[in-house]
Formats: sequence, structure tokens, C-alpha cells
Amino acid sequence: TGESTAAWWFLAPALLLLGGFYVLPVLLGAGVSITDFDLYTIGDWRALRVVWARNLAEIVANPLFWSALRTTLLFAFMGTPLAVAVALGAALLLDATALRGRAVFRTLLFAPFVTTVVAVAIVWRAMYHVDYGLVNWLLGLVGIAPRDWLGDPQWAVPAIVVFGVWKSFGYNMLILLAGLQTIPAELHDAATLDGASRWQRLRTVTLPALAPGLVFVVTISLLGFLQLFAEPYVMTRGGPARATTTVVLLMYEEGFRWWRMGVGSAIAIVLCVVLLGVAWFQRWADHRWRLA
Repeated sequence: TGESTAAWWFLAPALLLLGGFYVLPVLLGAGVSITDFDLYTIGDWRALRVVWARNLAEIVANPLFWSALRTTLLFAFMGTPLAVAVALGAALLLDATALRGRAVFRTLLFAPFVTTVVAVAIVWRAMYHVDYGLVNWLLGLVGIAPRDWLGDPQWAVPAIVVFGVWKSFGYNMLILLAGLQTIPAELHDAATLDGASRWQRLRTVTLPALAPGLVFVVTISLLGFLQLFAEPYVMTRGGPARATTTVVLLMYEEGFRWWRMGVGSAIAIVLCVVLLGVAWFQRWADHRWRLA
């Protein structure tokens, strides 16, 4: 019909962009992942060979990949709960507090999310400096000895997690704040009349009503930490002693440092499967909450 034809014409620009910048690169990456594409292949395409699953077998046999995977999961499972908790606390505070100029506070809190990650990572790296950093200076005021935050494997991951939480904090907070403001005030009033305490209202009214927003924030936070790259690359270069080498950073090194594009693409495909699993879980969890 004419309406469906018009709809396809309106959708065509977006579909072309998605196809050219998302679908096509994914398909090309999947194709490269089963080849031995490297620097020499660029000079002579006749040297390109299809190796099928050899790249995947090499990845599985590489201890560095499993170390990077463990580090990535550590980032995800440390950073996601902290990011959600901090954003939820700030959203609850802004929603419950009658602040003058509340829009200004929202803007200021959202600012870290829109700043360039490389620029602020350099600033945070300076803040973590063992001798001249702001963090150690503040700790010294309360009598805590300075630490080599980015040079000690024990502290490098938590230091980057804190930076990642700060970077994504504003976006998560706005999503949850928008969800809080859609909860009818009558629900809170009814719970108050029934004698519910503030904690009981939070547990029985606020959190269930906020469940879809929480699922979304948990999912995007988890996906973000699973794809962590710029933060460890700028702040530690994957060190010390590979303590902050993530899967994406390892993929970058294989593909663009050692020019082993086939292996790098195979790592990307493995990560893509993991991310698809997380996205599927988000849909399943959201469906369960809607049925509850």
C-alpha cells in the first residue's frame, strides 16, 4: 500500500546507516575471523588463506585470553553493582529532595557522561599519581598512606572501576530519575496510610515500579564494563603485569599492534556472543518482571 511504501522510504536512511556501519562490519569481521589476515596480506591478497577454526583454537589455548576474560568479568561484576547503586541513590535523593535549581544539578551530574573519555582518563591518571595525585593527597589528610593506584595489580582494577562508575553515573541516574517520576504518588500515599516505613515503601513500591528501568541500567552498565577499552588503554596500557588487560584491549593489540587481524576478529566474535547472551538475559528478565 501507499502507507507502507512511504514508511519504507522514511526508514531507508536509517536502515542504510545501520547496514553500512553495523551489519556489514560484523559480517566482514566474521569473515576475517576464519582467515589468517595479517600485515603481509594487505600487500599481497593472494597470501590470504582460510584457516576456519584455527584462530578460535589459538585463542582458547592462549592463557592471556583467559586472563583477559577473567579481568573483564571482574570489571563487570565489580563495576555494575556499584554503578547501579550510586546512580539509584542519587536518583532517589534528587527525586525526594525539593532542591532549588534541580535542573542545574542534573546537568552537572550528567556532564561526566558527555565528556571525552580519553581526556578525562588522562586527568584521572594524574589524580591517581602516587606522589602528586589528588587522591593520595586527600587520603594523607586523614592519615592513610599513599598507594600506587595504577602501578599495583591489587589496586589498578578498583581504581579503573571507580573511574568507570563516575563516567557513566550521570546517564544511569537520569534514566532512573525518569522512572521514579513516572511512579504515581498515590501508591506512596497508600503505603504511608498503611503504616509502611520509608524502607518498606522503597522495597514494596519504588523498586518494583522501577524494575524496567533498573533492568535497562543494569544491562547497559554490564555491557559497558564488558567492552571496557579506553580506560585501561589510556590509564595503564593493560598493566601492571597484565592486571587490567581486558578482552577488547587484547583484541586491539592482536589486530592493530601485531596486525593479526584474523585472531583479533575471532576475539571480537567471541565477545559478540557473550554480549548477545547478556542482551538475551536482559529481555528475559524484563519479560519476567512484566509478568510478575
